[in-house]
Amino acid sequence: MNFIGWIVIGGLLGWIASKVMNTDAQQGIILNVVVGIVGAFLGGLVIAPLLGTGTINDGDFSLGSLGVSFLGAVVLLAIANLVFRGRAR
Repeated sequence: MNFIGWIVIGGLLGWIASKVMNTDAQQGIILNVVVGIVGAFLGGLVIAPLLGTGTINDGDFSLGSLGVSFLGAVVLLAIANLVFRGRAR
């Protein structure tokens, strides 16, 4: 169940991040899941140690870990926009 929850929550976080960053039109379901999971990984490396919380990749589905994973997904999309389009939205 943990793997399925990881995919579903990662997809939801990636979708919400793509809505916030206004990139949902270019992304599909698979890319939303990838953005959510990779964003959770990046958030776990950078943001989680600062806040003392886990991420969804750690199997922690608390409010703090969801926030860290969401912020990681938003940062990932901002970096992708900056690299591929030359501007962060």
